Amino acid sequence: MFDNLSDKLDRAFKILKGQGKITEINVAETVKEVRKALLDADVNFKIAKDFTDRVKEKAFGQSVLTSVSPGQLMIKIVNDELVALMGGEKSELNLKSNPAIILIAGLQGSGKTTFSGKLANYLKSKGKSPFLVAADVYRPAAIDQLKILGAQIDVPVFTDYESKNPVKIAQDAIKQAKTAGHNVIIIDTAGRLAVDEQMMDEIASVKSSVQPHEILFVVDAMTGQDAVNTAKAFNDRLDFDGVVLTKLDGDTRGGAALTIREVVKKPIKFVGTGEKLEAIDVFYPERMASRILGMGDVVSLVERAQEQFDAEESARIQKKIRKNQFDFGDFLNQLQQIKKMGNLKDLMGMIPGVGKMVKDIDISDDAFKHIEAIIHSMTPLERESPEVINGTRRKRIAMGSGRSIEEVNKLLKQFDDMKKMMKQFSGGGNPLKMLKNMPQGGIPR
Repeated sequence: MFDNLSDKLDRAFKILKGQGKITEINVAETVKEVRKALLDADVNFKIAKDFTDRVKEKAFGQSVLTSVSPGQLMIKIVNDELVALMGGEKSELNLKSNPAIILIAGLQGSGKTTFSGKLANYLKSKGKSPFLVAADVYRPAAIDQLKILGAQIDVPVFTDYESKNPVKIAQDAIKQAKTAGHNVIIIDTAGRLAVDEQMMDEIASVKSSVQPHEILFVVDAMTGQDAVNTAKAFNDRLDFDGVVLTKLDGDTRGGAALTIREVVKKPIKFVGTGEKLEAIDVFYPERMASRILGMGDVVSLVERAQEQFDAEESARIQKKIRKNQFDFGDFLNQLQQIKKMGNLKDLMGMIPGVGKMVKDIDISDDAFKHIEAIIHSMTPLERESPEVINGTRRKRIAMGSGRSIEEVNKLLKQFDDMKKMMKQFSGGGNPLKMLKNMPQGGIPR
């Protein structure tokens, strides 16, 4: 995510590295490189120029503290300006009404239907009772897709294959949702391959009829400035409440995320970060700015973990660790929970300093597959008591999993080392002694 922009901004800040003070010359050079980085990221020229003008003005007005280098100060200024450019703070959904009606709009292929399912799943996790409405009367596959998504997350979906009137479908769905006691109604509307009057008239009619409390415009982040221009056309007609950027995990430039707020004056409310139903994030400008500048996003990482690991399960695992009873069954369960958190490379990018290390490494979501295969080839006894795994058992496990004996041996060794480390951290050993033995970066020697 935003790899190209992050790299170029990093190079721009290096101009100030080793400089004792901020001068007109070194600031001008740095700002020039920042502007180039933004333009390469598909940011509108005027927005890029205005942005760097503000950065330059603030830099000249700052006196560098003895404890802060010019480079650090410039990063702070750029960070603050990035946060402001993307909206300053997160924007909440308007869910005060009962039921709250959310209208989803956008072009065909932008990911509206998938996002509708993700949003329903997200709201359900927050204690809401969502109700999905399939109002795309032109694409039967969209109706079927929404039904499949609804079944996966156990959320009802209103469908009417006979009607070709999205206004009637929406009205009928709202009546049914109210009768059933649902407090959030999500209406997935039809998209087109391009902005046209018929589409605009139709979505405007649905808006006028159902009076939604929230209109979200869904757009593919990878289309860059086209996404921004499309958002403006929709906003001029619909006056939507917020933007959803999908496929952000595949966008290495970041132009849409950086400029769409400035152009339409509407906040980005959610971002899609993968294909899984859990791969949806509330948009926090300050966290996104931090990630763009290579400083990670530990808060979002912790929040994702908290969503997947419930307190009861965590307490059970902690108890087993303290008693040195953590086994391969528990480990496999933890792997499954981690996979639900989202794209592995994206997760690693949230850890400060790690994003740059893995940017050129292809980390597949199947990265754990060989580990899972080895564990699945173990008997229940072997999972619970790895110490019983002798040479003969190792050979059988290797054959059963399609991996080599060396890989099985490596996993067993890593698991044993991990158990020792976990026991020390959980109070079974001396954490201070362990911390002393750790080099820079926290990797045990």
